[in-house]
Amino acid sequence: MKNKKLWVFAGMIAAILILNHIFGWSAYIGNPDNLKFLEEMIDDNLLLAVFIYIGITIAGCVVLALPGVTFAVAAGLLFGPVLGTVCCSAATTAGAMLAFLVGRFFLKDSIKPAVMRNKYLKKWLFDETGANEIFILMITRLVPVFPYNLQNFAYGITDIRFSTYSVCSLLFMLPGTAMYTVGTAGLADKENRILYIGTAVALGILVVGLGAFLKRHYIKEEQVDESGETKEDC
Repeated sequence: MKNKKLWVFAGMIAAILILNHIFGWSAYIGNPDNLKFLEEMIDDNLLLAVFIYIGITIAGCVVLALPGVTFAVAAGLLFGPVLGTVCCSAATTAGAMLAFLVGRFFLKDSIKPAVMRNKYLKKWLFDETGANEIFILMITRLVPVFPYNLQNFAYGITDIRFSTYSVCSLLFMLPGTAMYTVGTAGLADKENRILYIGTAVALGILVVGLGAFLKRHYIKEEQVDESGETKEDC
């Protein structure tokens, strides 16, 4: 049964890649200029525009694996710094939650046993106490070592609770999301350009600084081998 789910998942990915190649969905959605129809809709029906944007973002991030920054830029242009951040954050978090559920249903039974064979992955991803879960989420969301889209599916094979994953993903992705939406809004708004871009720069310094701190002190931290001796993890 577990291998059957893996093959079904692989078939879904193959079908999406083929259809995307034929119809060019990624190229269309990935170009913010093609979302300008939402600008006209905002004045007439803001709520509908928000829901359409969220739907497009979820589909783009989960199904087509497009980078979230594309939709953060679009949100800043369409909705401004505040509403844009809220919309993009809601959409990318919803996409992350959906990808997590897909990974848990289709991949956990088949992939988890293989991952568990690595003692370091087992220690950090399958810690029985759950002490590492939030910390790992914080590092991987703030330090761009692996693409977010792959992370979302990968977390599905772990034992982390869905609620913990969802809340922490929302919180730890928020600074980076706000940095792009606020910065983009600043480029489009001449009156508040200095304020918005200054805020984006401050957020960027916060994200990069915290990410560098975590990477320096924990990703490359000294680890203790089975004999009890410390060694540098390079």
